[in-house]
Amino acid sequence: MNSEKFMSKEKSIKNPEDRHPMLDQMSQLWRNKIAVVGLVIVIIFVLAAIFAPSLSPHDPVDASLYDQLKPPIWAEGGSSRNILGTDDLGRDILSRIIYGARVSLLVAVFSVGIAFFFGTLIGAISGYYKGTLDNVIMRLMDILLSFPYILLAIVVVAYLGPSLRNAMIAIGITYVPRFARIVRGSVLEESEKDYVLAAKSIGARDWRIIFVNILPNCLGPLIVQTTLSFASAILDAAALSFLGLGAQPPTPEWGAMIASSRSLILRASWVMTFPGIAILLAVLGFNLLGDGLRDALDPRLRD
Repeated sequence: MNSEKFMSKEKSIKNPEDRHPMLDQMSQLWRNKIAVVGLVIVIIFVLAAIFAPSLSPHDPVDASLYDQLKPPIWAEGGSSRNILGTDDLGRDILSRIIYGARVSLLVAVFSVGIAFFFGTLIGAISGYYKGTLDNVIMRLMDILLSFPYILLAIVVVAYLGPSLRNAMIAIGITYVPRFARIVRGSVLEESEKDYVLAAKSIGARDWRIIFVNILPNCLGPLIVQTTLSFASAILDAAALSFLGLGAQPPTPEWGAMIASSRSLILRASWVMTFPGIAILLAVLGFNLLGDGLRDALDPRLRD
C-alpha cells in the first residue's frame, strides 16, 4: 500500500504535464543561450543605471580643461584615472556612459509605458466591441503607422519643444499603434472563446470581461512587444538627441554624446566610439531577450 502511494507520488512529480506553464516557459528561455546572453546584457545595464553614483568614477558633468581629450587607458598617453578617456571638455567618458544608461532606460520605460497603457486600452476596446468603432480606431492607427516612426517623433518633438521629457512623450505616441494592433488581434481571438461567452451569460460587465478575463490571456504577445520596444525606444531616443531634439547638454545621454563629438571623429575617435558601442549593446540585449521570450511564450515555437 505504501509502495503504491510512493510510486504514485513520484510519478506525479516527474510528470511534465503537472508542471506549471510558467516553469516550462522559464525552462525554455533558459535553454535558449542567445536569450540568456541578452538577459545578462540587460541586467548589466539595469544594474549600471541603478548604481550609477556608486559605479561612476567621476561626476559625469564635471569638466576639466587640464584633462581634455585624454585617450583610453590602453592607448599611448592614457591614464588609469580615465579608463575610457575624456571628451573635449575633460569629462570622463566612462562616467557619462554609466549615467547615460540611466537616462536611456528611463526614456525606454517611460515611453514604452505610455504606449503600453494607451495601446492596450485602445486595442482592447477596438477588439471587444468590433463594428464601426473598431473600423474608426484601426483606420486612425493605420494613419499613424503610415508615417516613419522617427519622422513622426520629430514632428511631435518639434511641436512640443526639444527636451528629454517631450522626446519620451513623442516616442510613446509613435509606439501606440504597435500595441493597439497586437492587443486587438489577441482580444478578437479570445472574445470568441467559451469562458468569455460564459462570463457574458452570467451578466458580467464589459470592463470586467475585458480587464479581468481577456487581457490576462493576452500578456504573452504584450511582454514580447514591450521587450522589443525597449530596444527601439533606446535607439530612437539616441537619434532624437543626436538631432538636438532630445536630451539637452550637459545631460549624459548616448546620442547627445555622439552628436557633440562629431567633429572629433578623426582626432579623438574614442569620444564617439564608446557611446555608440553602449547603444549597440543595449539594443542588442533587448532584441535577443525579446526573441527568446517570443520563443518561450509561443507554444508553436517550443521544442
